[in-house]
This record gives sequence, structure tokens and C-alpha cells, in this order.
Amino acid sequence: MIHRDPPRDAARDLYRRSGGRKPGGPTPPRGEEAGTVKAITSLANPVVKELRGLHLKKERAESGLFLAEGLKLVTDALEEGWPIRTLVHAGRVKDQPLVRRAVDTAKARGALVLETSDEVLTKICRRDNPQMVVAAFAQKIGRLADLMRPEGVWVALEGIKDPGNLGTIVRTVDSVGAKGVILLGDCTDPFALEAVRATMGSLFHVPLFAASLEEFVAWKAKTGIRCWGTHLKGAVDYRTVDWPETCVLMMGNEQSGLPEAHVAACDGIVKIPMAGRADSLNLAVATAVTLYEIRRARLAL
Repeated sequence: MIHRDPPRDAARDLYRRSGGRKPGGPTPPRGEEAGTVKAITSLANPVVKELRGLHLKKERAESGLFLAEGLKLVTDALEEGWPIRTLVHAGRVKDQPLVRRAVDTAKARGALVLETSDEVLTKICRRDNPQMVVAAFAQKIGRLADLMRPEGVWVALEGIKDPGNLGTIVRTVDSVGAKGVILLGDCTDPFALEAVRATMGSLFHVPLFAASLEEFVAWKAKTGIRCWGTHLKGAVDYRTVDWPETCVLMMGNEQSGLPEAHVAACDGIVKIPMAGRADSLNLAVATAVTLYEIRRARLAL
């Protein structure tokens, strides 16, 4: 099945509901005061309901927020300056130095801070062993047309559907020193909880952009950046390419790879050799293998 690009307005939806709105900062939850610490014990608290709602794509789309679970993710987001709306922590960890630092930072930025029980956190996280710190942050996705002087290696993903794959690719982009990820067409939500978890914090360091294929082609023409795609029908071994310092690696979705229209937008098509009986690699694995080859000459221990 080939996933075609949605109409241009749909392709920009991620941009419009995140960084494209350029908010001054998240609005505090209704009926609550920003920059304060409140204790809550009720599972029916409206803030608990709002945070639980962020597990749903519809609620994330309407609010422009997403949920980060765990002290590491929350700390990474705060250190990178992501706008925070609400921070929730278990009362039994409030005296831990890193938790206190996160609480103080959130308060200083006008967020609502809630101290609560493990039971309430279980409700928010929808899991039996919840993280002791969770927070709601504003989504940030850029408009590709605003990236007029791209440098380094970029990854363009066409119609990726698995949030775990997307999160792993974002983490790999960060690890290899590439510059960012471009989401083409109807991709999975990068702010879905599974995707956020899979990034292991790299979401907060790796810029994301959204575009339709038409917008990508126009951007490529204006910037002069070169693009290579991977395809099972490719005739060029990815290890034989003289990869430039600045380029785009385009990867197709998990089911059908790159559609012909996207292949046509590439300057070259490469293939990863397969020696065994498997006919393909997992998308995140194939992306990692190719990225490390592209960056090999510029990586050192």
C-alpha cells in the first residue's frame, strides 16, 4: 500500500499546532495558578484528566502539548528550553536534588507544579509502574521553507507509521551528529508517547520539520541540497557513494518503501546489500546503517 501525500494544509498540520504558532509559552490549566506547587490526591482532578488525554492523538493535536515521562526526559527538555505547562512528581521523591531542580526550573518558567501520589501518577501514565516525574511540554516542529541554509546531514522520512521506529531514528540522528529530521506526508505523530520514549531525550536536541513532497522539492531546488534515497531496486551500493558533508537521506515507510514520486525527487538511489534470506531491514536499522556510512569519515572516538 502506498501512502500518498495529504493535501498541503494537512502536511502543515504538525507545524501549525506546534512551533508554527510561536506561542509565548503554554497556557496554565484552567482554574490553576502558574508558577505554584499544589498537592493533589484526587483521581478526578481536571489536570489529571488533561494530562491523561495527552495519550490521545486528538488531544495532542488540539492542545499542542505532549507528555514526557521520567526525570531524564523532563530534565533534558527543561535544559533545552522547551516550554513547559505542567510538571507532576510523586511526593516521596520531592527531596531528591534533581527533582528539586526540575521543580524550581518549572516554577520559574510559570508552569504549574503538582505533588501527588503514586496512584495518581499511575492514572496519568496509564501503567502499573509509573515514572515518578512527568510533564506536559509544548510541541515544536518547524516549517521546512524557513530552513534556507541547511548544513550537515538530514533525514527525510516518507509516511513513517511506527512511533517506535520514528523515535529510534531521531535518537540515531542525534548519535551520529546529523542535523535533523524532515517528516514528509502522513507520518506518525512524533509526540506520541511511544515515539518520545524511543528518542531517549534526543527529541529535545534534534530539530523536526514537516512538509509535503511538493514543499520538499521546492525547498531542495531553492537550497541546492542533494538527496539520496534507499530502495530495494537501487543498483548502487551505499558504501560506494562519495557522500557530501551536506545532504539529505530519504527513507520510505515500513510497508512499501519510497513511492516513485519520491524516488524521482532524489538525486541518487542506493541499496544496502543483503546476504541472507531476509529481503529487507527494519526501517530504523536501515536508516542507522546508512547514516553511519554517510558520517563515517567525520566520526572519531
